[in-house]
Amino acid sequence: MPFYYYFDPTYILVIIGAVICLLASARVKSTFRKYNRVRSMSGMTGAQAAERILQAAGIYDVSVQHVSGELTDHYDPRNKVLRLSDSTYASPSVAAVGVAAHECGHAIQHQKSYAPLSIRSAIVPVANFGSAIAWPLIIIGMFITSNTGTLLINIGILCFSLAVLFQLVTLPVEFNASSRAIRILGDTGILDSQELKSTRKVLGAAALTYVAGAAAAILQLLRLVLLFGGRNDD
Repeated sequence: MPFYYYFDPTYILVIIGAVICLLASARVKSTFRKYNRVRSMSGMTGAQAAERILQAAGIYDVSVQHVSGELTDHYDPRNKVLRLSDSTYASPSVAAVGVAAHECGHAIQHQKSYAPLSIRSAIVPVANFGSAIAWPLIIIGMFITSNTGTLLINIGILCFSLAVLFQLVTLPVEFNASSRAIRILGDTGILDSQELKSTRKVLGAAALTYVAGAAAAILQLLRLVLLFGGRNDD
């Protein structure tokens, strides 16, 4: 019966992935809040630090804007806009400056045509489509006992694999942006050596969320393969 698949031991993989993501999210939030109470010696806000970093990198066509929310910071390569959240934009903390520098790292990647970033941008539409269509195909295939059902499930798993690929390509992009941020903050003197240690902890915790997301996606893909990999034999 198709409903059998809703009650199987492979759910432990989903639970493990969810726990990993929750732990990573909790860590980044607690680490950010801790160092968001530490004012940088320069007194520069996240927005001011971003402006200075972009100018130092020779980037003058990227605007720095405010966006609502907590840790919703991101770089928009299409519109060349660096958006900083409530907790970053006007805050002079070492955490805020570090996050702002990380987003500047993405802008610098874009300027230099950093290969992993270009690859990630290219597969975004495909990954989004794959993520949206994967489960509908799998669920429909579960209710069809013929070869058509197996084909739909296999296509669904393939589509989900594209979303997993996006998660994996994201890792080097994020790690590289953080390493660029630390280097730039040190070279420009925006943060001193002691402050850089604190910023590394913030960015390191943030990096773990991407690792957790990739791990959870891989575990989910593994579950699908375990569930349906032997369907042809059946």
